[in-house]
Amino acid sequence: MNPAASQPSVIDLAKMIDHSLLHPTMTDAQLDAGCAVAARYDVATVCVKPYYVPRAAELLKGTGVLVCSVVSFPHGNSQTSIKVREAELAISEGAREIDMVANVGRVLGGDLRYVAGDIQHVNDACVARGAILKVIFENDYLQDTHIIQLCEICTNIGVAFVKTSTGYGFVKMPSGDYNYRGATVPHLKLMRAHCPETVRIKAAGGVRTLDDLLKVRALGATRIGATATEAIINEAVTRGFPGPYPSGNDQRSWVAPATPGY
Repeated sequence: MNPAASQPSVIDLAKMIDHSLLHPTMTDAQLDAGCAVAARYDVATVCVKPYYVPRAAELLKGTGVLVCSVVSFPHGNSQTSIKVREAELAISEGAREIDMVANVGRVLGGDLRYVAGDIQHVNDACVARGAILKVIFENDYLQDTHIIQLCEICTNIGVAFVKTSTGYGFVKMPSGDYNYRGATVPHLKLMRAHCPETVRIKAAGGVRTLDDLLKVRALGATRIGATATEAIINEAVTRGFPGPYPSGNDQRSWVAPATPGY
């Protein structure tokens, strides 16, 4: 299959990806390997645990792949001053993007002044240091009204991105098991409808295939969080999406076997 000329290039798709290395069991060796994947596939960022930021910055120096770190991840319950300090430290150690979890309990409790102040202080810390902020809503815990309220808060503050999920926001299902939905079509539509174009959307949680990426892209997401980077980009090459390709490699020498992610 040859996609039409209007379709994105392989590198366009790669630059939508924050390669996620956040699973709590990942060892330093696995994190090193994940940074190598991020560099090979020339993604937008590698999203790492806070303690690993200096190592990721060292490994990715000069590659064009930025380092993203998380703040108050995955539950968002740290005090604002701790969130600010965590962002400041990550930026000082090499992070250029910060993914912060909103205080969901305060959102559900209706304390929107607190929520806005929490986000404002972290955004100010990021902007003052040349970094950008993504605010994670954790939509699985929220009703549409809450999502709209968060969109309005983030718009007023002028954050760079709003983000659907951590990928770890598990809720109890009717079966009694715990799972999450992540980036759903209704939620992405809702977020796009209630944020201006200046506030971008990151889809995270459940975006595991090229078709998943293309679906959320069509809904207005310009960034995704993914562990399946290799599989997604290799499929784009195999299906004939146009170049340029990551790292300037031509298509024939570029496709590599995908390795399973978390």
